[in-house]
Amino acid sequence: MIGKMKNAMHLDPRRTYRQTLRPRTGETAFQVVVEQTDLWIVARRDLSAEIGAFVHEIRAGLKNHIILDPAFAASLIPVEAPKDAPDLVRCMARAAGACGVGPMAAVAGAIAQAAADRFAPQSPDILVENGGDIFMHSTVERIVGLLSRPVEGVRLGLRIPAGRFPLAVCTSSGRVGHSLSLGQADMVAVLSADGALADAAATALANLLVSEKDLEPMLAYAKKLFRQGVTGVFAQVGEGVGAVGDLELVALGEDGEGDTP
Repeated sequence: MIGKMKNAMHLDPRRTYRQTLRPRTGETAFQVVVEQTDLWIVARRDLSAEIGAFVHEIRAGLKNHIILDPAFAASLIPVEAPKDAPDLVRCMARAAGACGVGPMAAVAGAIAQAAADRFAPQSPDILVENGGDIFMHSTVERIVGLLSRPVEGVRLGLRIPAGRFPLAVCTSSGRVGHSLSLGQADMVAVLSADGALADAAATALANLLVSEKDLEPMLAYAKKLFRQGVTGVFAQVGEGVGAVGDLELVALGEDGEGDTP
């Protein structure tokens, strides 16, 4: 799944990792950019026009809600959403409430899932990456690379068997990327069938990591999120590494492929 793409893409300097993604045989990769939403998608066929229109629609609903409730975009703590709010808004609010963070901490994972779920009937294999947060429908095993330190490249991955999908793998970092984090984690990766929850949980857990001594209490708190729907957590801060839940780590070779067990 990892290698150089032949086709050029609109490349944000913060997303150079996308150059290492490649589709499997019978799949294609394409980019969809709608305002601040920048998706990299692997699917069985190019759905860029359809997904672009869909993302524009759900973003419009989110922006209209923020006009009515500016705190929804600015708050660093949960904000409730009314029952008549758009599905995306209610999904973000629910995930933020479960994790004790602001609703926008869930936006990337929520949009990734919304797009993947909407177009899975047209492409049973569809992977939607949104700023390091991925939601996947897949009929085959996948390996998702974990990039905790860009200078070292992708050396570790998560092996996900076909029976685990649909699934989100969302990440947060106090050192990599542009998203707000109150901690100093190299990376926290969260697995869940709920994309918004995985995204919000990654932010909440990364906020707790300032040094290696914070790993154990952070993982203890992560276990409490299992009842909300989190299924696995991997974290790295400094030289400390921790993991809890249902996940399988694999070493990746120079080509990014997982070592054969």
